[in-house]
Amino acid sequence: MAEATFYIDGATSPQPIARIERLLSGLDGVERSLVDTEDGEVKIQFDEKKISKERIVLTLQQHGFRFQ
Repeated sequence: MAEATFYIDGATSPQPIARIERLLSGLDGVERSLVDTEDGEVKIQFDEKKISKERIVLTLQQHGFRFQ
């Protein structure tokens, strides 16, 4: 199990957080995600045999999320 931490712009209010969680839960291989509502920190646990860190980043970027 691998873990990655990102800081995402705008991930401090309910609507973007819910969208991020929905996107991540729909990705095969993502086991868990936690969003810190104070600073937009997103911690993701994933199975690196099923999905790469790069694929996670690309998916979030394709849905309009920007990283700090």
